[in-house]
Amino acid sequence: MALNLDAIGEKIGPIEKEYSWRDVILYALGVGAGFDELEYVYEKDLKVIPTFSIATIIDFLFELGAKANVNTAGILHGEQEIVFHRPIPTEGKFITTGQIKNYYDLGDKGAIIVGESVTKDAKGKKLFTSTITIIGRLDGNFGGKKPPKKTIQFPDSDPDFVVEDCPSPDQPLIYRLSGDLFALHVDPEFARQVGFKEPIMHGLCTLGFACRALIKTLVPGRPDKVRRISCRFSKPLYPGTPIKTLIWKVSDDKALYRVVNAKTGDVVLDMGEFEFGELVREKIDFTGKVAVVTGAGGGLGRAYAIELAKRGAKVIVNDLGGSRDGTGASKTPAQKVVDEIKAIGGEAYPNYDNVATKEGGENIVKTAIERFGRIDILINNAGILRDKSFAKMDPDMWHGVMDVHLNGAYYVTRPAFLKMKEQGYGRIIFTTSAAGLYGNFGQANYSAAKLALVGFMNTLKEEGEKYNIKVNTVAPLAASRLTQDIFPKDILDKAKPEYVVPLVLYLVSDKCDVSGRIYNAGLGTYNRVVIGTGPGIMLSEKGEVPSPEKIKENFDYICSLKDFKVYKNLTEQLTDLLSSLNKKPDLAAKGESTIFNSPNEVFAALPKAFKKDASKGVDVSFLFKISGKSGGEWVVKISDGNLDITEGVIDNPTTTLEMEDKDFLDMMNGKLPAMQAYTSGKLKISGDIMKSQLIEKLFKLN
Repeated sequence: MALNLDAIGEKIGPIEKEYSWRDVILYALGVGAGFDELEYVYEKDLKVIPTFSIATIIDFLFELGAKANVNTAGILHGEQEIVFHRPIPTEGKFITTGQIKNYYDLGDKGAIIVGESVTKDAKGKKLFTSTITIIGRLDGNFGGKKPPKKTIQFPDSDPDFVVEDCPSPDQPLIYRLSGDLFALHVDPEFARQVGFKEPIMHGLCTLGFACRALIKTLVPGRPDKVRRISCRFSKPLYPGTPIKTLIWKVSDDKALYRVVNAKTGDVVLDMGEFEFGELVREKIDFTGKVAVVTGAGGGLGRAYAIELAKRGAKVIVNDLGGSRDGTGASKTPAQKVVDEIKAIGGEAYPNYDNVATKEGGENIVKTAIERFGRIDILINNAGILRDKSFAKMDPDMWHGVMDVHLNGAYYVTRPAFLKMKEQGYGRIIFTTSAAGLYGNFGQANYSAAKLALVGFMNTLKEEGEKYNIKVNTVAPLAASRLTQDIFPKDILDKAKPEYVVPLVLYLVSDKCDVSGRIYNAGLGTYNRVVIGTGPGIMLSEKGEVPSPEKIKENFDYICSLKDFKVYKNLTEQLTDLLSSLNKKPDLAAKGESTIFNSPNEVFAALPKAFKKDASKGVDVSFLFKISGKSGGEWVVKISDGNLDITEGVIDNPTTTLEMEDKDFLDMMNGKLPAMQAYTSGKLKISGDIMKSQLIEKLFKLN
């Protein structure tokens, strides 16, 4: 096995997990709470131990390991950090997305894999951010960079607080019910095979004990005041071993801590940091960021530029200074906004280029690079209007609007995107319109250009995802040069551009992790717009083309939007379409995947998937015990290039693998990563565990 070095930046999730007050209490019992901390174990006035958060999203750790292709035989949890953005509710839903942030090479000692995730509730409110470090002891020497040195200076004095506790000898049996079913913490035989005399405590369980101790001494009765907790897992701990949490309070809102084995003095958790106090609202700040706003000489563009500058951004204020129909030019609008920004202590520089030309777009971005060294934010706001009914719209009217709105967005976005790709960061906004989303009489040119920008965004979000470039589209309703004589006066008075600004500034901030979304904004109202696809109906029978009459008969089904779906991309939509055909292709035919419907189909297909060349010199036997209605027992023998598969059992197989039929099919169909199946307890392996890793080398499977 080798680490998947291309996985850095690839999205993991969303991973969804619903929980109730019972789960909160079960976790509290798993980390040692009892009658002396009734607020954690009684549903009346229940409070949540904050580290419940990371235990509940343990599947992210498994997904991280699977994405990185870590050798499961050598995996360890190295470090953990959790930053809380708001208190954890006593029941609800966690929705977690993340990515691999980095790899580090420890040589013979292994590899470090760093993952970061953000967890939100069902309404999209950010709850906590987790940074997890796992160590692959068998994955080193891949030629990667060395990890940065991390040190924390503990005071020379004795700790301010010492909290003694003793996990039960059965503690892991309770804690594992919160989600971490890894065999190392329950199976004595497995523990011995990987070098331990018996099952060990979960590191995150010990962290839960530490969190309780920290709350008790620093913010008694107020778990909602925990803002951040982090540690390094330095040594294993056996269940039933007494521990001490040593706490040094270093400021009014921060403490350092260690957890030690009370018998040996060994440090179990090290480099612990604990920050506490009232949770403060995250401020959207653009210090150090460089923004380009096109069409910023007035209206919305001006409002964006000024608010960005107030919050620390360096702003390129672009405006050709033409009239509403795009004719004429003047430096006054852009310069006036720059002067306003400088008057309030901000940094800005004007640009007067025309977005509707290749040279103009490139020069706008070039100005940002030359003046401020980078470009982090691009708001495509420039626009003109040339309204006429379609019958009276000549080609000049059509092309003039297309040149500014659609081509102009391309000319500026392309050089900006290339710079953002180099930087590994960027935020881009396209400006669409209700006219494009819903239609408006007399604006065929404008509507076509505005909806085309949505298609532009849909592809750019895919191409930018790996480089942390987020792309979104906003349909604003605001008073501007384009709308001043179109909207009624009472609407204009309420349609201040400032009402649109908050949404756009959030979307271009580093706090926003959504991409490929469309939003309406105006008059203080905000909502999301989606392109949805109905469930549809399959009308082709035995490959026959349905008749127009059959379409007519089923038109209500075709038009139904009940349980409609919003697709992330073309691939996702096409996958659904193809799955509706319910085809079962032959294994390995032209490299296509197979949909297995029973374990028997899997074993029948293995000979075609066997990689004979990879099996030279290999002599192993695998016993598969698949439970469930469609299950059975199969023996797979490989001996120096030869494969033999039989139903039944044998004595002393090299490795035995046990699973339920449903989980086995999910794994073989690519829905359940093998590592996740193993670490979650769905796949049980006995005998020579290391030999099980030969399976993916010997067979070309999904």
